Amino acid sequence: MFSQISKYASFVKLSHTVFALPFALASMVVAARENRGWPGWKTFGLILAAMVCARTCAMAFNRIVDRNFDKLNPRTASRHLPTGQITLFSAILVCVLSAAGLMVASFFLNPVCFYLSPVALTVVCFYSLTKRFTDFTHVYLGIALALAPIGAWLAVRGGLAFWPIDKHSGVLPIILAVAVVFWLIGFDIIYALQDYEFDRKQRLHSLVVRWGPNNALSAAFLAHVLMWGLLFLFGLLSGFRMAYLVGLIVILFSLLLEHWLARRRSLKWINVAFFRLNALVSLVFLVITVAEVVFPGFRMRQ
Repeated sequence: MFSQISKYASFVKLSHTVFALPFALASMVVAARENRGWPGWKTFGLILAAMVCARTCAMAFNRIVDRNFDKLNPRTASRHLPTGQITLFSAILVCVLSAAGLMVASFFLNPVCFYLSPVALTVVCFYSLTKRFTDFTHVYLGIALALAPIGAWLAVRGGLAFWPIDKHSGVLPIILAVAVVFWLIGFDIIYALQDYEFDRKQRLHSLVVRWGPNNALSAAFLAHVLMWGLLFLFGLLSGFRMAYLVGLIVILFSLLLEHWLARRRSLKWINVAFFRLNALVSLVFLVITVAEVVFPGFRMRQ
C-alpha cells in the first residue's frame, strides 16, 4: 500500500506542493489576522484539501496531455505514463477525483469559493496546453499558481474588499498573486533551460526557445526583481516590520543564488535552483508572515 501511495505521490509530484501552498497559507493568515492569523481548523483543513486537490488535478492533467512528448524526451522518458508504471485510465481517474475533491472542499468553504472552483480548475489545467501555441507559457503557469493566495483569502473572508487600502484590504492578496506570477515566470524559465534543444526540435513554445537561454535568463532575473519588490510592497501595506525585513533579505539571497547556479547550465544545478531554493523562498515567506501576524512583538518599535 505504501509503495502505491509513494508511486502516485511521485506521479503528481506531491512534494512540489511546497511551492504554492505556503503562499496560500500566508494569505490565509493575513486574512484571519483579526483572530491572530487562525481561521479555525475547519477552514484550515478545507483550504489545505482544496490546494492539494487543485494541484494534483493540474499535475495529473499535465502528465496525461504531455505523455507523448514525455516519451520522446530523454529527461522525461522514465516518467510513469511513458513507462507504463501507471495506466492512462488510472491517471484520468486521479485527475477526475482530485477535481471533484476541490469542488467538494470549496462547497464546504463558502458559496463564492464553490462557484469559482470550475474556473480555478479550468485555469490550472489550461496551462498544460499553452506550450503548443504560445511562448508565454510561463505566464500562464504563474497565473495558475497565483490563484492560491486569492483562493485562500476568499476562503477566509468570502470576498475581496478593495477600499480602504490597509492591512485588511483585498488589495493584499492581489499584490501577493502578482508576486507569485513573476516568481513563477522566473523559475519556470530556469527550469525550461533543461528542455531547450528538445523543445526547439518538437516546435514547442517557451521564452527560452523564443529568446535563447541568455536572454531568457535575463528576463527571469528581471521577473524575480519585480517579485521581490511586490513582496516588499505587500509587507509595507500589511504593516510588517523587522521579522519580515529579515526574511526578505533571505529571499533575496536565495533568488540571487538561484540565478548564479542557473547560469552554470548543469542539469544538477538547475534542479537545485528550481526545487530547493524556490521551496526555501516560499517557506521563508510563510514563516515571516506568520511571525508578523501571530507574534507582533517581533516587530521593530516605531
